[in-house]
Amino acid sequence: MKNGFKVRGDILKMYKTLHTWVGISSGILLFICFFAGALTMFEEPIQQWSEAASDKLQPTSQLSPVELDSLVDQVLAQYPAAHRGMTLQLGEHPQGNAPLFWQGGGRSRDLNLSAARWQASLDNDGQLQVQQQTPGQLGELIDLLHRTAGIPGQWGHGWIGLYLMGVASLLYCLALVSGIVLVLPTLIRDFLIVRPEKSRKRFWLDSHNLIGITSLPFHLMIAVTVVVFAFHDELYDALQEVVYGDKSMFGVRVEATEQSVTELPAISQLLEQVQQQAPGFEVKAVELMNLDSSRAIARVAVTHDSYLTRGAREGYVILDPYTLEVINTSVLPGQQDDWSMLVSSFFGMHFGSFGGTGVKWLYFALGLSGAFIFYSGNVLWIQSRRKKSGKAALAMAEQPRSVRWMANATTGVCLGSIAGVAVAMAVSKLSEGMLVENSEGNPSNILLLWGYYLTWLVWLLWACVRGSERAGSELLQATAVSILLIPACSMLLVLSGDLDIAAVTGASLAVDLVALLSTGLILLLDWRLRRRAVPVGAALADAVTS
Repeated sequence: MKNGFKVRGDILKMYKTLHTWVGISSGILLFICFFAGALTMFEEPIQQWSEAASDKLQPTSQLSPVELDSLVDQVLAQYPAAHRGMTLQLGEHPQGNAPLFWQGGGRSRDLNLSAARWQASLDNDGQLQVQQQTPGQLGELIDLLHRTAGIPGQWGHGWIGLYLMGVASLLYCLALVSGIVLVLPTLIRDFLIVRPEKSRKRFWLDSHNLIGITSLPFHLMIAVTVVVFAFHDELYDALQEVVYGDKSMFGVRVEATEQSVTELPAISQLLEQVQQQAPGFEVKAVELMNLDSSRAIARVAVTHDSYLTRGAREGYVILDPYTLEVINTSVLPGQQDDWSMLVSSFFGMHFGSFGGTGVKWLYFALGLSGAFIFYSGNVLWIQSRRKKSGKAALAMAEQPRSVRWMANATTGVCLGSIAGVAVAMAVSKLSEGMLVENSEGNPSNILLLWGYYLTWLVWLLWACVRGSERAGSELLQATAVSILLIPACSMLLVLSGDLDIAAVTGASLAVDLVALLSTGLILLLDWRLRRRAVPVGAALADAVTS
């Protein structure tokens, strides 16, 4: 007990084998998801950074409550398509968005490169102004990478990548449990210790263990919630069959009679009702749906930093838009039953939808450190296999094929995903507002998608063709240059005088500053690796494992 907890040698060997193979099987996919997941904490600022603000309509902050009522009334009277579903944004919202918008087709959380959206506001004379646009999809692309690791294709109603990430998270759970067992014998002696002076492998092992142990509760929570999210439909189907049978799982809503939108109460009245139902909450948006049917509904998004919420960033008050009767509080924090509160805690803990900006930065750091854990796990496996094969002193080209392939994949995929996102951001920034929308949608969306996948593929092919021994340093430098494109694009647009696109805000400055800092850190890492490497041009995978 002096150094840790005693564990039998055969048990340690078994758990080491389990930890190694479940980690290797899922590590690269989890790297992409954790890296993208860290970025999703600031998805809205990133999307705002990339969007053009040309042809701006008056934002909500410049409209009085009476004018908001008039805006909704005019849109409903002149655009029947808005009856199916429209959203009124309140408070601050992205610079390219108007106070009110509605989709041209069905709603979807997934990437849609050509989804038309109409947005509306009032001019200074109180007259309706409407514009059609195809929203930028940079934020959606990052979110999709987080959920699917960028694996394309659908199976049934869900993405193939989402199901694969569910499986990867099951393996992730096993890796966490087995990893805990492995560190038990030296937990007390080696806790919070990093020893770079002993060897590079010891440095990577200490770093891997340190981050894994200190962030263990976060990783356990993420692993469990991802499994629930990935197999959400299957879990509900099983509950319906086994527990509820012929009864509705979510209760039966009493059907209301169809009413005309001319009878719809003013939005200001609806907001008063919401404030009474959810005092202390900030109303973020009002979504009106199915107004021409007996299933009309108003879903009001509310936020409060002190609560875990069901949505990624907000909870909801559900009302009948005609009677203003609150019909559901199961997704309203503070007014939920025990089961709804448990479900909301799963969502809230995963999304970090509590605690304000400080928690967002904490989750951002935990996401990046999680990506490091999976990368360092692969590095440790590569070193162990080199030693086991008796070729630890030989160059990477002389290593067994499995070692070479894993080194190439780790270098190409991990750095390629980082560079791909950076290139997609740069492409989105430069092309937004410069390219004219057409019948196919927004060309910027197509370009950013190609930008990510082509960059990712080029990085992977370069690592495979050149070998990780030579490609590692080259790709590190290329990745740094890719990230540097982010602030470079902002500077280019400022110098060009295109003030509409290059509107300087606190959010856009933060994006550029983080990108500059990241560029510097990657170049510093590359310099240190090349400085410590014996052969000139020694690459990332070999330099950190030799």
